[in-house]
Amino acid sequence: MTATKFFIVTLGLAALVISNCALAQSYPSKPVKIIVPFAAGGPADNYARFIGKGLGDAFGQSFVVENRPGAGSVIGTDAVAKSAADGYTLLLMSNAQTVNESLVPGKPYQLMRDLVAVAPINYSDLVLVANPAAGISTLKDLTAQAKARPGKINYASSGTGTPYHMAGELFKSMAGVYLVHIPYRGSSGARTDVIGGQVEVMFDAVTTMVEQIKAGKVKAIATTGKVRSDVLPDVPTMAEAGLAGYEATIWLGLMAPKGTPKDVVDKLNAAVSKIASQPDVKQLWNKQGAVPMVMTPVVFDKYMQDDIAKWARVIKTANIKVD
Repeated sequence: MTATKFFIVTLGLAALVISNCALAQSYPSKPVKIIVPFAAGGPADNYARFIGKGLGDAFGQSFVVENRPGAGSVIGTDAVAKSAADGYTLLLMSNAQTVNESLVPGKPYQLMRDLVAVAPINYSDLVLVANPAAGISTLKDLTAQAKARPGKINYASSGTGTPYHMAGELFKSMAGVYLVHIPYRGSSGARTDVIGGQVEVMFDAVTTMVEQIKAGKVKAIATTGKVRSDVLPDVPTMAEAGLAGYEATIWLGLMAPKGTPKDVVDKLNAAVSKIASQPDVKQLWNKQGAVPMVMTPVVFDKYMQDDIAKWARVIKTANIKVD
């Protein structure tokens, strides 16, 4: 490389660094879009709006939530992966995306190649519920009915690859039963049909199902964490109900297109972490059954890499296929 070419390359790199620093200092200077690849009304949508409001207050700029459901979160995730890497398009994601890395090999993107970790938000247990008319009051009831009538009991989910779907597949694999998966475009439709009796059972987030349980619209069978949920203390865990070793949760976080300036990512991470660490937020989320998660972008990246590997093992062992 000649001295002239070296000077030009060096000048170009310096300009890029200066440009990125200027972007971070002025960010955000216009509204930021948070794409939620799930339908409105579920926990991802609810917490996206909560975090968006908090970020808007912190930065004095609008953070606008846009729902783009479909294909088990693939459509919305792909839209963010193909967006400009400037911090003005973010992805509200869950472990649906880490599951899809091995469940949906033909995706138009690769999660950890095309997006970058920004910050986790929170996690919550799921709860297995049944329509009261289904005659299912315990996990043993469900297992017995499923074995006596294989393929005759349906379970709803918010879409293929979502935590609700994988919780059901994990149950089927560990219990040795066959239930028919009925995927919806979002958790709201699945929840409505279980309450209405069109589908017998579903795994749903405690945060969105607890009021339906308390109202008697569905019967709580078991929760999916290691210990009982604080908001459903009378409901046994799946392990306590007879399925030792079972555990499944739903967690949420933010990602951005790969190449988003590190200073912008760090700025967003600090703001989300501050929101999740506020005592009143912790108290509110605890009442809903959610636990705040606070990690640096590097730690969150490792967390997602480990989750991808975990679900890849489950999918391979259980031979889970896309419907």
